[in-house]
Amino acid sequence: MLNQSIAQEQLSQEEVYGWFETLSNWGRWGANDQLGTVNLITDETRVAAAQLVETGVSVSMAHPILTDAAADNGNPYDHRMTAVGSSPGPWSGDFIGVSYHGYAHSHLDALCHRFQFGTMYNGYSEDEVTEEGCAQLSIAGFGNGIFGRGIVLDFPRLREVDWLENGTAITPAWLEEWEEEHGITIGTGDIVLIRTGRWPRRDAVGPWNLAQDSAGLHASSVAWLKERNVALIGSDSALDVKPSGVTDFDSPVHALILVALGMPIFDNLDLEAVAEEAVRHGRPEFLFTAAPIRVEGGTGSPLNPIATF
Repeated sequence: MLNQSIAQEQLSQEEVYGWFETLSNWGRWGANDQLGTVNLITDETRVAAAQLVETGVSVSMAHPILTDAAADNGNPYDHRMTAVGSSPGPWSGDFIGVSYHGYAHSHLDALCHRFQFGTMYNGYSEDEVTEEGCAQLSIAGFGNGIFGRGIVLDFPRLREVDWLENGTAITPAWLEEWEEEHGITIGTGDIVLIRTGRWPRRDAVGPWNLAQDSAGLHASSVAWLKERNVALIGSDSALDVKPSGVTDFDSPVHALILVALGMPIFDNLDLEAVAEEAVRHGRPEFLFTAAPIRVEGGTGSPLNPIATF
C-alpha cells in the first residue's frame, strides 16, 4: 500500500514547464476551439451516460453556501433579503452575490481562468481578458451544460481513513490502484471527481488555509488524465496537492489542466453524499449533470452539479 500521508516526488520547475508543450491539446480541435476537452463528450457518450440511471436517485455535489469569513473563505457569499414578510408585499425577494474562485465555493473554472507564459489554452493571448471579460474561452461556451459519465474516486475510503491528511499527493499509481480495486477503467469523455474528505476534516478540526496545506493531485497525474481522454476533472478541494511538490511553482495541476489540456475544473464540490450513494448502489459511476450560468466573458460559474444513479 502507498503511504497514507505524503507520497510525492519533488519535481523541478523546468520539468513541469516542458509538460506545457508535451501535453498540449492546442489545435487538437481546431485553431478556434473554445471547448477544449469538453469536445470529448459526444452524442454517443451522453446516451451511454443516460443509460447509467437505474434507480433515479439524485444527489447534489455542491456544498451549501458559506456566508461567514474563515481561513478558507476570504470571499463569503453575500445573501440578503430585499423584500420580506413585513414589507408591503405580496412578494419576497433577495440578493445573491459571490466572488467564487478560491477554496470555499463550488464552481466550474472556465478555460480563460488561467494563463501561463502569457497565453491561455489553444494559444489565445492573456490580452483577450480585459475589464469587459474574457473575449475567448469564457464560461458561456459551456452554456449547453455538462452531461456525461461521472465517476467518484473516493480515496479516503480506499485508504480506510476519514480523510486524506494535508500534503497527501494523489499520483498515477493511486489512480490505477483505484481502478484495479473497483474494476473500472476511466476513459474518453469521463468526468472524474476526486474525493479527499476535505469537508469532514473541516467539520472535525475547523477551517484552515488550503492554499498552503491540502491533499490533492500531484502534477505527474496530468499526463495520466490526458492519456485517458478525461473530459472534466473536479474535487472537493481546489485539485492541487499543497505544497505542490514542484519547485517554485504553485498550483501546477491547475495550470497544466486549464492551459495545456484545455480541461475545465470543478472546485470545492461536496462529494460526501455521492460517495455514500456510490457505496449504497455498489458502483462509483453515475449520470453527471451540471449547468453553469451563461455569463458572456465569465471566468467560471458557481453551480449545483447533480449525480443520478
